[in-house]
Amino acid sequence: MSGSHGVTFPNESADYRAARHKLLDAEARLREQTEEVACLRRELPLGGVVKSDYVFEEGGRNLADNQTTKLVRLSELFQDEKDSLIIYSFMYGPAMNAPCPMCTSLLDGLNGNALHIRQRVNFAVVAESPLKRIRPFARERGWGNLRLLSSASNTYTADYHGQTPDGAQMPMLNVFTRRGGQIHHFYGTELLYAPFPEGMDARHVDSVWPLWNMLDFTPEGRGTVWYPELRYG
Repeated sequence: MSGSHGVTFPNESADYRAARHKLLDAEARLREQTEEVACLRRELPLGGVVKSDYVFEEGGRNLADNQTTKLVRLSELFQDEKDSLIIYSFMYGPAMNAPCPMCTSLLDGLNGNALHIRQRVNFAVVAESPLKRIRPFARERGWGNLRLLSSASNTYTADYHGQTPDGAQMPMLNVFTRRGGQIHHFYGTELLYAPFPEGMDARHVDSVWPLWNMLDFTPEGRGTVWYPELRYG
């Protein structure tokens, strides 16, 4: 594989090119492994039928609308022609003084991609806090493209591991699929709960998180002591 593309950059040394070819080989292996993992994921058998057709609270499409509130069932989150539903559990529980900065960073990026995502699948964000806490923060962040739901009146967050038994919020991403008139769980980012090496965190949703992927391209890398904040300056 090394050197097969013939690309070089101005004034680079032979040592640089040799090291870059070694990295290129590793990147190519990672590309293949990433597709292998995606294939294994796609081939999963159906998970269990959902525990309940959960009822969520949802506000109006305009985040400035503080009056509109409606109830929406899990089954109603599926559009007629789309049989997959992705739900991200946003760490903003009723006992938290502020939303999770890490989740906020991730959702800042997903807000920009939500219109594209919804061309293929259904997508929603669920938080345990009531709407009156979720929506003002979403308005501040400009999350006009995200479908934001409150699970304050149901057990979805606990049932699908967006919350620990002691009530701690967890940033779980779950995928559901509709088959033969039933809704099944299909995939959850269980890597969140798996042990990880010292100096590393779960990285269960890093593949959809622009921040860390961009930093990983740099000499400084992502580091181990810096984390995103809700506000800067």
